[in-house]
Amino acid sequence: MIDECLMAEFRIKGDNCPLADATRRLEVTVDTAPPLLRDDGNVLLRFSSSCGEELTTELEDDDRIRYLYQAKTDGRYTYRCLSLHRCVVHELISTGFMVESLTYQNGSAILTGAVVGNDILKDVLETAGQTVGIQLKRVYSMRPGNDEAVDKQWDITPAQEESLRYALQMGYFQIPRQTNAEEVADALDISKTAFLERLRRAQEALFSEVFTDVGRQPGNDK
Repeated sequence: MIDECLMAEFRIKGDNCPLADATRRLEVTVDTAPPLLRDDGNVLLRFSSSCGEELTTELEDDDRIRYLYQAKTDGRYTYRCLSLHRCVVHELISTGFMVESLTYQNGSAILTGAVVGNDILKDVLETAGQTVGIQLKRVYSMRPGNDEAVDKQWDITPAQEESLRYALQMGYFQIPRQTNAEEVADALDISKTAFLERLRRAQEALFSEVFTDVGRQPGNDK
């Protein structure tokens, strides 16, 4: 048995897959589940974004997208579809890279995932080096105590997660703050009140996971 699991983060530029092209043209962010490659080379995609109708129109006009499904939950749009275009990510997956998260923004992607063992890491890095547009950002060891069970997830909604992500990226939590609530809300295309509500609910959910001896009040799950 291999005792060490390594985490790697890559930045992908120049990919011409449908999601990369859509975020490049619309300047939006799309969070994607690990893409599933079929035997015929087509890809099953599941992703979400705060951008709804414009992204839907963009993807419907893309001849590489089939069977596009859209749903809206708590102000955030989720999608499922079949893509006829194999993305650059699968070059790494084929060598043993296990995707944990994938985010497209402005045509580029941030990809993080796990690699079990140095031999697999070597293959993944060689493949990345031979693939145009893939740049390694960092590699670090995963501590066993930090590895969550497959069925364990933070009890927050996708919209709350997006609000936390934007707030963190824009410096809302820094001291002194680099942005204010209204600016983050504008970036999310929601009202300041909606942003602050999502932020408080997400913080409560996360803190409740950390401080398990403190009970939560019912009804705070939106």
